[in-house]
Amino acid sequence: MSAVTAWYASQCDGDWEHEHGIRIETLDNPGWSVEIDLEETGLSGITLDRTAAADGDSWIQAWSDGSAFHLRCGPADLGRALERFRDFAALHAP
Repeated sequence: MSAVTAWYASQCDGDWEHEHGIRIETLDNPGWSVEIDLEETGLSGITLDRTAAADGDSWIQAWSDGSAFHLRCGPADLGRALERFRDFAALHAP
């Protein structure tokens, strides 16, 4: 089970998943947009300044505003981008 899948499953308590969750969408530049709700989790309120890495067509941006963890990445970078959330969650696990 991936780290994001395991984290999501651990948040599901009969209530949280009805109002919160994870959204993955495509971007038109092209790429991916990921929003992971942090509200009512152990990661709520934890911020992360925007980080960006790029190498040719490969690029990732990640940040947290305390209520959501945000990812933007190139079309082939979704797995690596989700690792950024895994690292963020592991670093700030309650």
